[in-house]
Amino acid sequence: MLPGAGADRGAADYAIVGAPLDASTSFRPGARFGPDRIRKFGQQFDDYDHRTDQHFTDCSVYDHGDIGPTADVAEYLTYLQGTLSDFSSDRAVPLVVGGEHTVSVAGVRALAPDVFVCLDAHLDLRESYAGDEYSHATVTNHALSVADEAVVLGARTGSEAEWDRASEADVTVVPPEDVADWSPAFDDERVYLSVDIDAADPGFAPGTGTPEPFGLDPREMHDVVRAVAPQAVGFDVVEVNDRDDGQAATLAAKLLRAFVFAHADQR
Repeated sequence: MLPGAGADRGAADYAIVGAPLDASTSFRPGARFGPDRIRKFGQQFDDYDHRTDQHFTDCSVYDHGDIGPTADVAEYLTYLQGTLSDFSSDRAVPLVVGGEHTVSVAGVRALAPDVFVCLDAHLDLRESYAGDEYSHATVTNHALSVADEAVVLGARTGSEAEWDRASEADVTVVPPEDVADWSPAFDDERVYLSVDIDAADPGFAPGTGTPEPFGLDPREMHDVVRAVAPQAVGFDVVEVNDRDDGQAATLAAKLLRAFVFAHADQR
């Protein structure tokens, strides 16, 4: 259990769901260890947040534990979607802890946002990768089958076809050098916020499957999470693996807590 996430399920305002899927990792596997590592390296933080004058233990967070993957990824995503839909119906904001980025597909399908906002080094706009329609490289493409718009912050790589797709009106790409100046301009849209930890420069978060240089610093990611959180109906942090000394998991745990504090402050 993530420290401070001791609320009863029926009374929770937020529900952490671990999703240790590690099926399509194309370079360095280990995303299956992400949920455990994020909980482990989240043990060190103070309960109190001075920015919002709140305690994490008072934010009514419930930790559901992990939903282990099955051999059939499509079947697993359907089951995960059902669990997240149940929490949303009970007025608890789902907080998904991955696992590879594919688990975001279940979150988007469960919550049906108007806008998919993602911190990510990669565009993830492929229709398939290596013959796999549920590859971690297809997440934004799947999200656009539900959401009206996608905003990808920190993207710095993709195939030629992905960059062509990103030029269309329903996709906004904010390059790393412009993220610090970006601010959300949503009205009453429902927003889903996804954090792929590889949006960070690998010098800050080396423990991820497909590290990409020239990325974001943790402060920029923190600012985005806090800015988007008040309008978000769901959140995930994904692609943390066990290939470092805890840097990626520490950042992921801190960003999850930042989301809760900023969202609860406006709730």
